[in-house]
Amino acid sequence: MIGDSMTHVLLGPAGICVTAKEKTTIGSLRRVAELQLSAQEVEYVRGVNMSVAMAREVGKVARELGIELSVHCPYYVNLCSVEKKKIEDSKKRILDSAERANAMGAKIIVFHPGYYGKLLKNQALDLVKNACLEIAERIERKGWDVSLGLETTGKISAVGTVEEIVNLCEEIKNCTIVLDPAHIFARNAGRIDYKEMFDKIKPLKLKHINMHFSGIKFSPVKATGYGNEISHLPIEVNAPPFEPLAKEILKRKIDVTIISESPVLEKDSLVMKEIFEKLGYRF
Repeated sequence: MIGDSMTHVLLGPAGICVTAKEKTTIGSLRRVAELQLSAQEVEYVRGVNMSVAMAREVGKVARELGIELSVHCPYYVNLCSVEKKKIEDSKKRILDSAERANAMGAKIIVFHPGYYGKLLKNQALDLVKNACLEIAERIERKGWDVSLGLETTGKISAVGTVEEIVNLCEEIKNCTIVLDPAHIFARNAGRIDYKEMFDKIKPLKLKHINMHFSGIKFSPVKATGYGNEISHLPIEVNAPPFEPLAKEILKRKIDVTIISESPVLEKDSLVMKEIFEKLGYRF
């Protein structure tokens, strides 16, 4: 799948395709290829249960099919816990994910950094930074070709505004932002400005941008102007809207991977593909 000489758009699902006949990672890769999509995120939601040998096999199949892989670390990660054991356990989950990502040829591992809890924001961010510096150093020592992907988060209790992650990425080697417009939209209680979003990450000078996308349900936090995500929804809800995002990507000639986190996964990847094609992009 090759776009024009400037913009390159890769699309695919988070986890195993809803319509895959064989409900395995490899079965899903085959379905992604059948649908002429080009990316898949391997999800270690509740734990890293895939062996390194299986990760190598997944990578072999993905390369044969021309599918780009990424990895999502387990959701139970908190790098700014007041409990040292929780931080150490979180680091292990991230490093286990990185080992599998390297084995399969995935270039990025995605995770939510943690929760402020009772800490001041600068204290929480310092803990995240120190943990990520250590993780990045260990990945480099191992010789793994994997970047840390810090994802924007959808709850005001979580570390993960665009500004926070940009600041962290500027201080941590081999670290990048993963934009999730649905999370940004929820956290801002139904507001998003795609131009502003991309402008804010300009200091990182990214050659490739990794993103998640879906619709989202959120609850406003009274008298704050902010909100908290409740659940992901199909993109047909138009909250946040996808077409303005696609227009901004094409206008800026961005090299991007967009992973669908919609409940209908690959079906919405195909909707995104149709929208890009309607706007004149050629896959």
